[in-house]
Amino acid sequence: MQPNPSLKLSDWLPTNLREVRIREWDSLDVILFSGDAYIDHPAFGPAVIGRLLESMGLKVAIVPQPNVKDNLQDFTKLGTPNLFFAVTSGSMDSMVSNYTANKRQRDTDAYTPNGDKGFRPDYATTVYTKILKEKFPDVPVVIGGIEASLRRVTHYDYWSDQLKPNILTESGADLLIYGMGEQPLRELVQLLKKRVPFSSLTTIKQTGYLIPTQQKLVVNKNWEDIEIVSHEVCLKDKKKYASNFKIIEQESNKVHGRRILQKVGSDVLVINPPFPTMTEKEIDASFDLPYTRLPHPRYKDRGAIPAFEMIQFSINIHRGCFGGCSFCTISAHQGKFIASRSKESILKEVEKVTEMPGFKGYLSDVGGPSANMYKMKGKVQSICDKCTSPSCISPVICHNLDTSHRPLTDLYKAIDRNPKIKKSFIGSGIRYDMLVPEFNKKADPKELQAYTEEVLKNHVSGRLKVAPEHTSDKVLKLMRKPSFKNFHLFKKQFDGINRKLGLNLQLIPYFISSHPASELEDMANLACETKDMGFKLEQVQGFTPTPMTVATEIYYSGYHPYTLEPVYTPRTKKEREEQHQFFFWYKKEYQDWIRKTLTKVGRLDLLRRLLVK
Repeated sequence: MQPNPSLKLSDWLPTNLREVRIREWDSLDVILFSGDAYIDHPAFGPAVIGRLLESMGLKVAIVPQPNVKDNLQDFTKLGTPNLFFAVTSGSMDSMVSNYTANKRQRDTDAYTPNGDKGFRPDYATTVYTKILKEKFPDVPVVIGGIEASLRRVTHYDYWSDQLKPNILTESGADLLIYGMGEQPLRELVQLLKKRVPFSSLTTIKQTGYLIPTQQKLVVNKNWEDIEIVSHEVCLKDKKKYASNFKIIEQESNKVHGRRILQKVGSDVLVINPPFPTMTEKEIDASFDLPYTRLPHPRYKDRGAIPAFEMIQFSINIHRGCFGGCSFCTISAHQGKFIASRSKESILKEVEKVTEMPGFKGYLSDVGGPSANMYKMKGKVQSICDKCTSPSCISPVICHNLDTSHRPLTDLYKAIDRNPKIKKSFIGSGIRYDMLVPEFNKKADPKELQAYTEEVLKNHVSGRLKVAPEHTSDKVLKLMRKPSFKNFHLFKKQFDGINRKLGLNLQLIPYFISSHPASELEDMANLACETKDMGFKLEQVQGFTPTPMTVATEIYYSGYHPYTLEPVYTPRTKKEREEQHQFFFWYKKEYQDWIRKTLTKVGRLDLLRRLLVK
């Protein structure tokens, strides 16, 4: 990272008392605590929230990665805020950030200078909140970000192997904002400015809070209520616990969701329905806030921050994902409906990036959660208004979904017309299945071909990464992913374009082992199919159970939340390691084990395909 000489310290939000005084403030309205280092960039949630609050006229400071191992002075050094404390674990769930799928502590933290570990506590949101409530018992604490969002109801925590209550109960926070926080936070501040008591803020969409069981719930004539199984019943009955998730997922993805109630001890958890998807004007406004786009100067002698190095020259063009994959939390946090930025806002940000220190003409990514969902939405909104499906493209692509790739192709070309751009890469994952005419039957095949050619010719650096995830149809069905036959069709398409344009690109597929419904023979077949296609797999991962996914509910409970039928899941360390080994059939150290295992289960056909040359 190179410094920008045109910037001064006060261009960032203040992080300590000296910086507050530089602004000549005698008090703060909101103090934000974050598990990440402070990177003032729209790709990092804490910066977005801080800048949004600032845009509303509030005096805001951010305390990045407060020390929880000393006398806790980081929590008191800025005093008492006029409105509330805000707390987030950062851009990731702290347990995902701190541990691998095998529960081994990670060697690095991508959101810390030099990648140093140990600056973010486990369960950071809860740890920070408890300290603040102890130090300032009368000051409201608002929690948000992905950790709070995905732990908003009774949830399974893989790292402690426990069923935990909602994070409000655990932390003692006063209010939870789930999902992307701009809309609820804006309404929250507007109400506080009108002198509405914090305890009366019970009708803001996309928030959660606790009330005593005996307290009467505020009636909202526009909302219906639905009660899910209590936390205490969940602890006793895994099947009833699993049944909760269908309701939670469907209500989170509805245009007009119901208010969710759950009893926990002597309290009732109240989860208000989500806001409508952000409009183009709203999402543009968030990205147009006055970010420096750089880490705070306090880190200049501590080393580069890996997460920033990866995205500093990238552009996020939309939010949300309608894939609904069973193992993924994107739609649970960002929503299934796509919020797309205007072309004008994107091109304005591209111009800003070209002026950043160290920019050499290359955009590392023009994308989103899934790179090719920009501007996609329902053709008839009234159909979407009634929809409860968690995915718009599984098991088939919805007839009402407009999957036109033309706006995206046009956007890429507009970006590349900027004379300061030498090349714009697509680093985000592309949903290859939407580019297969046999699967995306209502799309214009010529348009899909034009998009694919544009990507391969102008936006890939040697390798295109896609995620078929598995080869078994039963596993893929549970994953909410299409049949592997579509990957074969896409590879044929990819190879054809490679030949036509005289390119020498590689196709790199991602796969997951140990996913619910995946048995040992499924992994052996995956190894065989990919070997037959000429792949020696590198981009592989073991399934990691994270809160708020179908696959995690199955992993813990053994039941599918939608059918309540039992589903096999590899849970022991031995089972998970054995499944993973099939990825590396070409390594000598695994071949004896593979030979014995397939012989034992009578699958000599797979053994011959895999190990016989």
